[in-house]
Amino acid sequence: MGGAVGTGLFLGSAQVIQSAGPSIILGYAIVGLIAFLIMRQMGEMIVEEPVAGSFSYFSQKYWGKFPGFLSGWNYWVMYILVAMTELTAVAKYVHYWWPHIPAWVSALFFFVIVTGFNLGNVKFYGESEFWLAIIKVVAVISMIVFGLYLLLTAGADSTATVANLWQHGGFFPHGFSGLFYMLAFLMFAFGGIELIGMTAAEAENPDKSIPQAVNRVIFRILVFYVASLAIIMSLIPWNQLDLGGLDKSPFVMIFSQLGLGWAAHLLNFIILTAALSVYNSGMYANSRMLYGLAVQGNAPKMFAKVSKQGVPITAVIFSSILIFGCVLLNYFVPEEALSHLMYLAVAALVLNWALISFTHLKFKRAKKLEGTRVKFPSLFSPVSNYIVLVFISMILYIMWVQNFKESVILIPIWIIVMFGLFKMLSWNKSR
Repeated sequence: MGGAVGTGLFLGSAQVIQSAGPSIILGYAIVGLIAFLIMRQMGEMIVEEPVAGSFSYFSQKYWGKFPGFLSGWNYWVMYILVAMTELTAVAKYVHYWWPHIPAWVSALFFFVIVTGFNLGNVKFYGESEFWLAIIKVVAVISMIVFGLYLLLTAGADSTATVANLWQHGGFFPHGFSGLFYMLAFLMFAFGGIELIGMTAAEAENPDKSIPQAVNRVIFRILVFYVASLAIIMSLIPWNQLDLGGLDKSPFVMIFSQLGLGWAAHLLNFIILTAALSVYNSGMYANSRMLYGLAVQGNAPKMFAKVSKQGVPITAVIFSSILIFGCVLLNYFVPEEALSHLMYLAVAALVLNWALISFTHLKFKRAKKLEGTRVKFPSLFSPVSNYIVLVFISMILYIMWVQNFKESVILIPIWIIVMFGLFKMLSWNKSR
């Protein structure tokens, strides 16, 4: 959850509330269910074979060399984009307190700190991520409890009431289409939930810890996404919430409008740590995927080198150099940086989820032919795989008819570029 609960929920939900109203709650539940099905599909594979760079490993073993090459590099690029998005969001949270500080300065400051976290051993990374993640976990639960207290103690003249979820235009104030066309945006909030696949090779007891973590995800989605948004939209009618597009967090503004300035400042700090947590996770995922690609021969061998502490230093440094592009982006186009990065990250996420589900179908077929009984079978496969793939097709349609056209067009271009690089590397190897 440390890799998933971040900007997509705390900042990105602002645009969805404006377009979908209270039905955003249903939207997060729908996308959360799809994410859980993918988690179970991936969980089945990684419990059976806990390896580094799991996505690309399984794609290469059960599907072919190019799918392995594509899935690995796509996941790496996705997390470069996610890390850049979260770093950009951090600058916006800092701007809430100190609007005079340029976005690129904030981005540079936190870039140096998080890169330092990841250059230490994996235990140091794990400790830093635990504390960054636990802050936002405790904060979201506390906010839900505090919100319930405000609802239960609200006076007759208060606007705080659960009825706000169906009054003021109804649960679907702009019709079902208002929610439907926001599903692509909601996907970004769940990008990173599949990060557990990166931890399998370094987990102490994957047979036990991975199934536990995967099965708890659905409960945590209900708490962190569904319950938290239900509470904040009960406190103030959705159409009276002053959000101002992507620049303000509804979680902060709700308490600011209620006159609870201390709660708004505290929550802004919590949300800042949440973004840093996802960025920290992204850096970890990038370096481990790049290491896995190098081990498979799909990336230069220098990325397979590790320090005495077992950290792929070269992979961490190379990934961080590209993430530094975020600092430059915030210097040249600070107003547009966040939206551009989110659109590109969603495109990479769509391809990533599709590759996981396709690979799982291949994995199931292979295990069936072997007569192997897996330890942690996925739910309702292959039906769940087809549900996931239909949903992803629907997301591509939504992206096409909305303002995501460039992202959709980039997907086939990206696949063609990757195929060209793959052929070039294959030819070089054969020589």
